[in-house]
Amino acid sequence: MKSAVETLNPTRVKLSVEVPFGELKPSLDAAYKKIGQQISVPGFRKGKVPAMVIDQRVGRGVILDEAINDALPKLYFQALQDNDIVPLSQPELDLREFEDGADLSFTAELDVKPAITLPDYSNVETEVEDFEVGDDEVDEQMESLRERFGTLTPLDRPAADSDFVTIDLSAANKGGAQIEEAQATGMSYQVGRGVLLEGLDEALIGMSAADEKTFESTLVGGDHQGQLVDVTVKVTAVQEQQLPELDDEFAQNASEFDSIEELRADVRDRLVRGSRIEQASAARDAVLENLLARVDIPLPDGAVAEELQARRESIEQQLAYAGMSKSDYLESEGQTEDEFAADLDKRVRDAMTAQFLLDEIATAEAVAVQEAELTQHLLRRAQQSGQTPEEYIQHAMEHNHVPELVAEVRRGKALAHVVESATVKDASGNIVELKTLQPDGTYADPAELEAAALAAEAAENGTAAAVDQGAVADEAAGAPRQDDSATPSLPAQSPDPAAAVVGSTDYLDVPEDDTHR
Repeated sequence: MKSAVETLNPTRVKLSVEVPFGELKPSLDAAYKKIGQQISVPGFRKGKVPAMVIDQRVGRGVILDEAINDALPKLYFQALQDNDIVPLSQPELDLREFEDGADLSFTAELDVKPAITLPDYSNVETEVEDFEVGDDEVDEQMESLRERFGTLTPLDRPAADSDFVTIDLSAANKGGAQIEEAQATGMSYQVGRGVLLEGLDEALIGMSAADEKTFESTLVGGDHQGQLVDVTVKVTAVQEQQLPELDDEFAQNASEFDSIEELRADVRDRLVRGSRIEQASAARDAVLENLLARVDIPLPDGAVAEELQARRESIEQQLAYAGMSKSDYLESEGQTEDEFAADLDKRVRDAMTAQFLLDEIATAEAVAVQEAELTQHLLRRAQQSGQTPEEYIQHAMEHNHVPELVAEVRRGKALAHVVESATVKDASGNIVELKTLQPDGTYADPAELEAAALAAEAAENGTAAAVDQGAVADEAAGAPRQDDSATPSLPAQSPDPAAAVVGSTDYLDVPEDDTHR
């Protein structure tokens, strides 16, 4: 088989393939066998019908068509491998007229990954905002904790702002018919929160237990979203929240600490650690934005159009599930249809550019993925999707998504590598330490990290040696050796603590790898 590649543009090629007729023999044999199993010829058992008889019965043309249909996918993928082509779209095949005994010729036009010239990413400099945990933030957290331990006391007076009430709600259309899905009984609600229906808070103020009132409102969800209805609210109880004093006794009841000072210190520490994680995330995004500004990567129009369509459909499904129309969504976001389309187009193009760029960096840095890292990523993705790990892994295996998931982890590690070597400062000019930052927002001891990395590497090498010895023993015993090309291995690599923070694949709105659609 001979093949040649013609570059049509930076992201599209034309693949020309010529196959001598003799190389089609395996497919011709398979075609005769398949059709021979499907026909009945007196005097011959099924599957034992000679080729000459099959030609007489169904025609040589049918055999040739079957053989070509069988051979084309294999020949196409062989040509991709021979020319080191990574496809990003389904090919547009053009099969030239084929005659019995003649060479088979066809062409395939397809989108491919663009060639990328990597910028110097060893000295990226970027800036993030300062973070400061003030007394007000600590006070807010303490107040929230205090409210969690509050108690409700019945009141024999009309409801006022911030009181808790127990209410029954019933909505009816203007014709008086009750709306089934807009009924609720025994609902606890804090007056003034403004999270249910427009006009409810105003109606509740001044109502006592057993009082009933009707007011107009507009439904905000469900099949009757946007409909003007009459809402009847009945108060069955009015209660006041009693909050505990912020003293040592409260600290002992609400936490493992003996004093309120210790509890406040712990709350402040938690806020500081959370702010560090947020700052690390901002640094990661800033570094990626800096990288994207340094490259100009051509994107295949077909892949962009396909991803845009997929995103639009996903957004429409989410809006429908939330009971919101697209026009309502645009109004809530303060966007026009054209602005929404332009924003979506930019996000898709930025995401695809980042995907290509990080793949190239991962290759340049020989980034590998450990099994433990892939497992952790699978668990995170399962949690995000609302599935059990078993369900998510089974789905990934059945739909061949594992290569995509490995690629996601690899990109995350590639970005982590760049972020670690970058100089990140806050707005005050202080260096933001990222290399030793842990997922809980604490800083690790560099010596301990190095020791842990060496131990992990030794364990990985020991496991690999044990696997190799087992493979040798199996081979000596006559067991078939596993085909490494069919199941890609996951090379060992020392754990990267910073990657746990800045290397998360949640860093970017990355589309699925179009190669595996």
